[in-house]
Amino acid sequence: MRTYMAKASEINRKWYIIDAEGKPLGRVAAQAAAILRGKHLPTFTPHADCGDHVIIVNAAKAILTGNKADQKVYYRHTGWIGGLKETSYKESMKKFPTRAMMTAVKGMLPSNTLGANALKRLRVYAGAEHENQAQNPEVWTREIK
Repeated sequence: MRTYMAKASEINRKWYIIDAEGKPLGRVAAQAAAILRGKHLPTFTPHADCGDHVIIVNAAKAILTGNKADQKVYYRHTGWIGGLKETSYKESMKKFPTRAMMTAVKGMLPSNTLGANALKRLRVYAGAEHENQAQNPEVWTREIK
Protein backbone atom coordinates (compact mmCIF):
# COMPACT_ATOMS: atom_id res chain seq x y z
CA MET A 1 0.00 0.00 0.00
CA ARG A 2 1.32 3.44 -0.92
CA THR A 3 0.79 6.77 0.76
CA TYR A 4 -1.20 9.23 -1.34
CA MET A 5 0.54 12.52 -2.13
CA ALA A 6 -1.49 15.30 -3.71
CA LYS A 7 -0.12 17.01 -6.82
CA ALA A 8 -0.83 20.58 -7.88
CA SER A 9 -2.42 19.40 -11.12
CA GLU A 10 -4.89 17.14 -9.27
CA ILE A 11 -6.21 19.75 -6.82
CA ASN A 12 -9.84 20.75 -7.33
CA ARG A 13 -10.66 23.81 -5.19
CA LYS A 14 -14.16 24.50 -3.84
CA TRP A 15 -15.58 27.65 -2.28
CA TYR A 16 -17.15 27.65 1.19
CA ILE A 17 -19.07 30.30 3.12
CA ILE A 18 -18.80 30.51 6.91
CA ASP A 19 -21.27 32.72 8.79
CA ALA A 20 -19.53 34.16 11.87
CA GLU A 21 -22.61 35.82 13.39
CA GLY A 22 -22.92 34.93 17.08
CA LYS A 23 -19.99 32.50 16.98
CA PRO A 24 -16.67 32.85 18.84
CA LEU A 25 -14.00 34.57 16.75
CA GLY A 26 -11.31 31.96 17.45
CA ARG A 27 -13.54 28.98 16.64
CA VAL A 28 -14.49 30.46 13.28
CA ALA A 29 -10.86 31.34 12.55
CA ALA A 30 -9.67 27.82 13.45
CA GLN A 31 -12.26 26.23 11.15
CA ALA A 32 -11.38 28.62 8.32
CA ALA A 33 -7.65 27.88 8.72
CA ALA A 34 -8.31 24.14 8.56
CA ILE A 35 -10.32 24.54 5.34
CA LEU A 36 -7.64 26.79 3.82
CA ARG A 37 -4.99 24.15 4.55
CA GLY A 38 -7.21 21.33 3.25
CA LYS A 39 -7.32 19.37 6.51
CA HIS A 40 -10.99 18.54 5.98
CA LEU A 41 -10.14 16.52 2.86
CA PRO A 42 -9.16 12.84 2.84
CA THR A 43 -6.41 13.77 0.34
CA PHE A 44 -4.67 16.23 2.72
CA THR A 45 -0.95 16.42 2.12
CA PRO A 46 1.06 18.49 4.64
CA HIS A 47 3.66 19.75 2.18
CA ALA A 48 1.22 20.60 -0.64
CA ASP A 49 -1.18 23.51 -0.98
CA CYS A 50 -4.43 21.53 -1.31
CA GLY A 51 -6.95 23.72 0.54
CA ASP A 52 -10.14 25.41 -0.60
CA HIS A 53 -11.36 29.00 -0.77
CA VAL A 54 -13.17 30.44 2.29
CA ILE A 55 -15.58 33.37 2.50
CA ILE A 56 -16.36 34.59 6.02
CA VAL A 57 -19.46 36.79 6.28
CA ASN A 58 -20.72 38.76 9.27
CA ALA A 59 -17.19 39.02 10.70
CA ALA A 60 -18.17 42.17 12.59
CA LYS A 61 -20.81 40.16 14.49
CA ALA A 62 -18.41 37.48 15.77
CA ILE A 63 -18.25 37.40 19.56
CA LEU A 64 -15.47 37.15 22.11
CA THR A 65 -16.13 35.19 25.29
CA GLY A 66 -15.36 36.38 28.79
CA ASN A 67 -13.73 39.79 29.22
CA LYS A 68 -11.67 39.58 26.03
CA ALA A 69 -13.68 42.30 24.30
CA ASP A 70 -12.47 44.76 26.94
CA GLN A 71 -8.98 43.35 27.56
CA LYS A 72 -7.73 42.23 24.14
CA VAL A 73 -5.01 44.46 22.68
CA TYR A 74 -3.22 44.28 19.33
CA TYR A 75 0.43 45.38 19.27
CA ARG A 76 2.63 46.48 16.38
CA HIS A 77 6.00 48.19 16.17
CA THR A 78 6.98 50.95 13.74
CA GLY A 79 10.64 49.99 13.77
CA TRP A 80 11.71 53.21 15.48
CA ILE A 81 12.86 53.52 19.07
CA GLY A 82 9.81 53.72 21.34
CA GLY A 83 7.56 52.90 18.38
CA LEU A 84 5.34 50.29 20.04
CA LYS A 85 1.72 50.97 19.08
CA GLU A 86 -1.24 49.31 20.72
CA THR A 87 -4.86 49.20 19.65
CA SER A 88 -7.70 47.75 21.68
CA TYR A 89 -10.08 45.24 20.14
CA LYS A 90 -13.01 47.66 20.32
CA GLU A 91 -11.08 50.44 18.53
CA SER A 92 -9.93 48.00 15.87
CA MET A 93 -13.48 46.75 15.26
CA LYS A 94 -14.77 50.32 14.86
CA LYS A 95 -12.18 51.21 12.20
CA PHE A 96 -11.55 47.85 10.51
CA PRO A 97 -14.26 45.27 11.33
CA THR A 98 -12.61 42.51 9.27
CA ARG A 99 -9.03 42.88 10.53
CA ALA A 100 -9.53 40.90 13.76
CA MET A 101 -10.75 37.86 11.81
CA MET A 102 -7.93 38.16 9.26
CA THR A 103 -5.34 38.39 12.06
CA ALA A 104 -6.80 35.37 13.86
CA VAL A 105 -6.80 33.20 10.73
CA LYS A 106 -3.29 34.34 9.77
CA GLY A 107 -2.00 33.33 13.19
CA MET A 108 -3.39 29.81 12.72
CA LEU A 109 -1.70 29.22 9.37
CA PRO A 110 1.95 28.20 8.96
CA SER A 111 4.50 31.02 8.67
CA ASN A 112 5.81 30.01 5.26
CA THR A 113 4.78 30.09 1.61
CA LEU A 114 2.03 27.51 2.22
CA GLY A 115 0.41 29.83 4.76
CA ALA A 116 0.87 32.89 2.54
CA ASN A 117 -0.80 31.16 -0.41
CA ALA A 118 -3.61 29.89 1.80
CA LEU A 119 -4.27 33.41 3.14
CA LYS A 120 -4.75 34.65 -0.42
CA ARG A 121 -7.77 32.33 -0.69
CA LEU A 122 -9.51 33.94 2.31
CA ARG A 123 -12.16 36.62 1.86
CA VAL A 124 -13.63 38.33 4.93
CA TYR A 125 -16.70 40.58 4.84
CA ALA A 126 -18.10 42.62 7.74
CA GLY A 127 -21.71 42.21 6.62
CA ALA A 128 -23.87 39.47 5.14
CA GLU A 129 -23.25 40.51 1.52
CA HIS A 130 -20.26 39.23 -0.46
CA GLU A 131 -18.97 39.62 -4.01
CA ASN A 132 -18.27 35.98 -4.82
CA GLN A 133 -21.64 34.67 -6.03
CA ALA A 134 -20.15 33.79 -9.43
CA GLN A 135 -18.02 31.07 -7.82
CA ASN A 136 -21.12 29.22 -6.53
CA PRO A 137 -19.92 28.87 -2.93
CA GLU A 138 -21.34 26.19 -0.65
CA VAL A 139 -22.41 26.96 2.91
CA TRP A 140 -20.14 25.26 5.46
CA THR A 141 -22.54 22.92 7.23
CA ARG A 142 -20.33 21.54 10.01
CA GLU A 143 -21.15 23.02 13.37
CA ILE A 144 -18.92 25.69 14.93
CA LYS A 145 -19.66 25.84 18.62
